[in-house]
Amino acid sequence: MDLTWITDRVAVGGGIETDENMRCVVAAGITHILDMQIEFDDRPLARPYKLKVLWNGTYNDFQPKPPELFERGVEFALAALRKRNAKLLIHCTLGMHRAPTMALAVLCAMGWPLEVAMQVIQKCRPVVYFADAYVESVQAFLAQRQESLSSSSGSYPQLQDPALAPTVLNP
Repeated sequence: MDLTWITDRVAVGGGIETDENMRCVVAAGITHILDMQIEFDDRPLARPYKLKVLWNGTYNDFQPKPPELFERGVEFALAALRKRNAKLLIHCTLGMHRAPTMALAVLCAMGWPLEVAMQVIQKCRPVVYFADAYVESVQAFLAQRQESLSSSSGSYPQLQDPALAPTVLNP
């Protein structure tokens, strides 16, 4: 199974698509899957293993992505990572474009600076290519998210839950 740990609790990878690969995901300790593949829905494969899956598929067309796509994924990821022993796999078909872009949105929503998150993801997984339209979509999502959080709470929230503070692997 093709997966790369970006932090001690967040991995990025390629398509699962077989029961053998799903067993590898389970053996790696993954508890939650954020599936960015529009081509394949992991939910039926994951059901026997009781993994939580968000099928958040989108086309790998290098076109801008709507904020709602990132909102669904980020909310799922943050909810998962609030659970102390949870581990998250974010994947698409090859783990080169869509999944790393969602991982970028997740890390930035956790407080990572965009450039730092991009560098860490690319260092850990050298096949990653961040398409300009995808990065701009993440930036637009983050700006909208910050505005929404600021207007509802008066300031951008700081991470207070230590479960959301990942350890970077291969710094």
